[in-house]
Amino acid sequence: MTGNKKTEPILFVENEAKGQIFTCSESLSFWGGVDPNTGKIIDSHHPNHGSSLTGKIVLMPSSRGSCSGSGVLLQLARNNIAPAAIVFTEAEEILTLGAIIATKLFDSPVAILRLPAKIYEELSAASFAEIKHDTLEFSNKSIPLIRPNTHLIQQTNADRNMIVGRKGLAAKIAMEVICVMASVQDTNELIDVSRAHIDGCILAHDANLDFAEKMFDMGAKTCIPTTINAISVDRENWRSHGLLPEFGLKASRLADAYVKMGARPTFTCAPYLLDDTPGYDEAIGWSESNAVIFANSVLGSRTQKHPDYFDLFIAITGRAPKTGVYLPENRIPACEICVQVPDYIDDAFWPMLGWLAGAKSPVEIPILTGLEKLSPTHDDLKALCAAFGTTSGAPMIHVRGHTPECPNKISADTELIEITKPDFIDLWCKFNSGEAQIDLVAIGSPHASISECRAFADLLDDNSCFSKTQTIITVGRNTLNELIKTGIASRLERSGVRVIPDICWCSITEPIFPKNASVLMTNSGKYAHYGKGLSGREVRFGSLKNCATAAVSGRASFGLPTWLL
Repeated sequence: MTGNKKTEPILFVENEAKGQIFTCSESLSFWGGVDPNTGKIIDSHHPNHGSSLTGKIVLMPSSRGSCSGSGVLLQLARNNIAPAAIVFTEAEEILTLGAIIATKLFDSPVAILRLPAKIYEELSAASFAEIKHDTLEFSNKSIPLIRPNTHLIQQTNADRNMIVGRKGLAAKIAMEVICVMASVQDTNELIDVSRAHIDGCILAHDANLDFAEKMFDMGAKTCIPTTINAISVDRENWRSHGLLPEFGLKASRLADAYVKMGARPTFTCAPYLLDDTPGYDEAIGWSESNAVIFANSVLGSRTQKHPDYFDLFIAITGRAPKTGVYLPENRIPACEICVQVPDYIDDAFWPMLGWLAGAKSPVEIPILTGLEKLSPTHDDLKALCAAFGTTSGAPMIHVRGHTPECPNKISADTELIEITKPDFIDLWCKFNSGEAQIDLVAIGSPHASISECRAFADLLDDNSCFSKTQTIITVGRNTLNELIKTGIASRLERSGVRVIPDICWCSITEPIFPKNASVLMTNSGKYAHYGKGLSGREVRFGSLKNCATAAVSGRASFGLPTWLL
């Protein structure tokens, strides 16, 4: 059952605005892609890198990448450096939610529109546009805009009690926003979810803290089991890390706000590594792009890629719009990506494959074929899903022979795409822009598993890390406890490796991130993509063995790995 039709020009967030047209040549993740303090595109791999979005009418088919883009847009809006409006032609949730929060809670609106393809193309050819009330004007055209009708949303008695305020102000706001987002996602139905995962708990900017504390002050409480993502500090030990007290205290307040609202202090971006993972076909409400893709693809659970802040609203209500990959018909692959596997591969193959698959299928769910004879580990699939989420907005990926819902047969008219050895070679060269000298080895994006840490310790073979090369592994606190129990933490520490819980590479700041490091090396396709924009450093990429070698020698090899020669 649907509400609004995609063929109608819809104004989801109202604001009178005018500005120059800026058309992104491809979709963009605002988190890791746009500087929240300047409004400039910082994704070094994006064609529009360096361009400013401030005050412009920004066009892109949809967003992609991290769920945290909603927080970036909120920060931009509150600093008056956001786009004047953002215009999509496909369904989009992350930036739309950020604009809803900016309007509803902080009186800093950013207009959000969705246009039919023909009008979108006409607008992209214009140089200037203006939004007046319910009208879009450009090039002597006047396009009437409709608004979403949330009265069509089917509500239970419990939903109605929340929306009329009987369960408090926080629950009222949460249910109101859920109904608007249901309309954004073209549905008039809601679904019960069994658990939530909160993503917007990194102190990337003050907007995240202000939102969390505002909701806590309103009386927000979770009503379903809720885990919490990696944060910006080692919660228990940050004072010994040389962080500025102001930052450490703010980051702690942000984490504590969600814990006081009922979230478990798990502090991991890989909640699928916890003991109580979601089951097959279980409807959940998760944020954090890599976790969403892993849950849908590998676990067979069901969750949309919910934006930051919306995850809290789901946790407060236990409800989510019944749309997208909550529905079986929307989990079917829309394209087939046939992978030509080299004769020999190492673990670097999987994150590279995820990145390439996302680039080949930036919006639709793909099925990967040609991998049936391989034996990927959970770590391999974790790396694939995380990298896929950096280049695709799709919430899941099928891998024939390795994911539980992968169909044996697909429609004969399904688009066929290839990933070949030259694609891997091109990406290797793109990922390896830095010098041979390595100042920092970064493992744990997403958080490293016990098996990944054990493998890294085995590769180090009790050798000491090079004195001028810092090596850091980020993990969830549950993983750290197991590393201590099994003695792996001691082995890594003797080699000079720092194992830090609670934070991850998406949230590390100086001085934990070494100030004098100019080139880092990682085995993560996700961090290889975002690392330069986030840290300002050059990035090298390689297998876990390549990273161990660099940690001991302080250098990375130039040229292609043997499996790409």
